[in-house]
Amino acid sequence: MLRAEGLQKHFGALAVTRDVSLEVRAGTRHAVIGPNGAGKTTLFNLLAGELTPDAGQIYIDDHAITHDSVEARAQRGLARSFQKNNLFPTRTVRSNLLLGDIAGHGYGFKAWSRTDNMHSAHKRVEATAEKVGLTEVLDQTVSTLSYGAQRQLEVGLTLMGKPRILLLDEPTSGMSPEETSRMLNLIDALPRELAVLIIEHDMDLVFAHADRITVLNYGSVLLEGTPDEVRNSQLVHDTYLGS
Repeated sequence: MLRAEGLQKHFGALAVTRDVSLEVRAGTRHAVIGPNGAGKTTLFNLLAGELTPDAGQIYIDDHAITHDSVEARAQRGLARSFQKNNLFPTRTVRSNLLLGDIAGHGYGFKAWSRTDNMHSAHKRVEATAEKVGLTEVLDQTVSTLSYGAQRQLEVGLTLMGKPRILLLDEPTSGMSPEETSRMLNLIDALPRELAVLIIEHDMDLVFAHADRITVLNYGSVLLEGTPDEVRNSQLVHDTYLGS
């Protein structure tokens, strides 16, 4: 569903992404791991359209999207969450999800049809809140939620546009063990036709939940394979995992 070929990105003389290629297949949970500074977030920014590669190509369903905008990629089914929450903290959970629905479906405000009277929009909001475990706090202000609940809302916002490919940038970062467990249950419960690409530092999480893993080091792909292949690679142990 999502394919990158030979991606390169420089910031001045610094090569951050070096000839990176990967494939994310339909229904897979694909993790990207690597030490700090390996180029993981830059890779996500290239895939999402927030950065343009200096070389290489990106495809969704074999359609080249390398120079498409973030919005054009979203229309093709690509959505992402961020390492830090990107929410409207003074509004309610319901309002945040409704704004996500507006962005995802592109209908906006119309003089003859206010969005707060749109039955279908509110139905989608309530269905998504149930998926991410936020039904009981729908009318609570976002700033009053726990950090973990805000991360759940971040995932909910990405789901409002009915994506087919989901990029999750460190979804469990900063969470307590209980919050991490809830997030993992949420990700596991996502429809299997949805392809998910995850940046994650928690190796227990990665090896337990990923179907495939790409290991980055200094902007290059060190290895891509199944969790067992990565776990048993001496090169990965020497470079990243250690003993």
